[in-house]
Amino acid sequence: MNGPKVTRSAGRSAVRPTFEQTRRDIVGVIDIGSNSLRLVLYDHNNRAPQILFNEKVMCALGRGLNLTGKLNPAGVELARDNVERFVALSRRLEVANLYILATSAVRDAEDGPSFVAMLEKMCGVRIEVISGEEEARLAAAGVHASIPDADGITGDLGGGSVELVTTGPGIVFRATSLPLGPLRLLGATLDDSMPRAEVDRSIAAVDWLKLGQGRNFYAVGGAWRSLARMHMEQTDYPLHMIQHYQVSRNELEGFLDLVSRLSRRSLDKVTGVARRRAETLPLSAYVLLRLLRATEPRNVVFSATGLREGYLYSLLSAKEQGQDPLIVSATQVARSNPRFGVDGETILSWTDPLFPGQTVAERRLRRASAILSDIGWAEHPDYRPQQSFMRCLRMPLPGIDHAGRVFVAATIHARYGGDADDPILLEVGRLLDGESLRRARAVGQAFRLAYTLTGGAPGLIHDTGLALENGRVVLSIPEHTAIYTGEAVQRRLEALGRTMGSQTALKTNNPQPPKRRRA
Repeated sequence: MNGPKVTRSAGRSAVRPTFEQTRRDIVGVIDIGSNSLRLVLYDHNNRAPQILFNEKVMCALGRGLNLTGKLNPAGVELARDNVERFVALSRRLEVANLYILATSAVRDAEDGPSFVAMLEKMCGVRIEVISGEEEARLAAAGVHASIPDADGITGDLGGGSVELVTTGPGIVFRATSLPLGPLRLLGATLDDSMPRAEVDRSIAAVDWLKLGQGRNFYAVGGAWRSLARMHMEQTDYPLHMIQHYQVSRNELEGFLDLVSRLSRRSLDKVTGVARRRAETLPLSAYVLLRLLRATEPRNVVFSATGLREGYLYSLLSAKEQGQDPLIVSATQVARSNPRFGVDGETILSWTDPLFPGQTVAERRLRRASAILSDIGWAEHPDYRPQQSFMRCLRMPLPGIDHAGRVFVAATIHARYGGDADDPILLEVGRLLDGESLRRARAVGQAFRLAYTLTGGAPGLIHDTGLALENGRVVLSIPEHTAIYTGEAVQRRLEALGRTMGSQTALKTNNPQPPKRRRA
């Protein structure tokens, strides 16, 4: 067969091309799940890989597994055709490394081994069947990859199982895989009274779930993401983004209890609920509800990253894993279309004196904002504030919660001269408290001053200084240097002072010559 060779290394399957690689070291993951089959291609594997292609097919391999012990025959046929397509497409796109993973349904079915052997022979690939504990570990790694400070318990609900694993430093490692996937439990019938009893028994048998008490529960999986979308609609949440959507346990439990009692007919009327999800959504809500009552977390945080991202994260070096995904991602975005180069660190240091006593988390957001501070330079001047705001708000940045997104977006909005009463800002501004929003605007106006001083090249800013002196915002410039003076500079400085509630001053650096010593 023509195309890339299939090799296996350190327990990982990979497709390595025998031809010249493209400019990207594209990596791909084919995830053969109990409900869905998915191919995701990433530009490369680092701390913040960008998705190039994402296609899903609902095969329902695990339907009725508890009753028959075998894979769903219709799903096997559909999976066979689409795995073949995904492998062929990956070869045509010159994917450097292709990892093929199979989870609950394939590992538990009597005919799972023959199904894997058939695909491997047909496509010339190797498929790695992930154990239950390993699947749990990878789900937690996927959460950690996008939420580095995750602390609590990760739950990953698939069609065939739910994986539970402690997540974060300072918490004893525990991992469990329970055969509670809704597709597997329901089989051909929609009567979920017996499956609910099985859910209760299985969760009650896990003796370590109280380790999540007072922490967060990280919800992974397509069915739980659907529940998050429903909750967003119900509460009129202003940012429709699943990643890092956070809800208090008390609030979510009432919602889950309601959904778990809804009929298929009722769910068909709910906007945004896919027809194939509707039949399993009540049981999925019930599983999450029972887990929350068992773990008693403070909040539920929904994660769009899981097994696939965790698998790629596990392949990184310890040094790469230790990098901040937000800063890595922001730098990649800034470098994709620079004007005079990316110099966010210079602007960050230049504005440090304005924010004494800032926490590490606050400075981290200011650093990300500084790196992204010139991404709107090529937009039409009349639309730069709004375009840059929406881009920062919605781009797939990892390592940042929704309030952080609004902070960064509001900073860049102000950097391009956006008004504080702009409706586009006010719509999501409620995700930030008033003081944080004011600080974001101050940061953005300080950046705007920096770009005005230097004509858009922040590297020229070293001869100037910005400071708080006796309650005033003071801009220091070299003496007799016309490049740093002008009406626009004064306007930008005064706007910054108004936002900070401070007077402003412009002074020249005029160092005194050293005194001569007397002979």
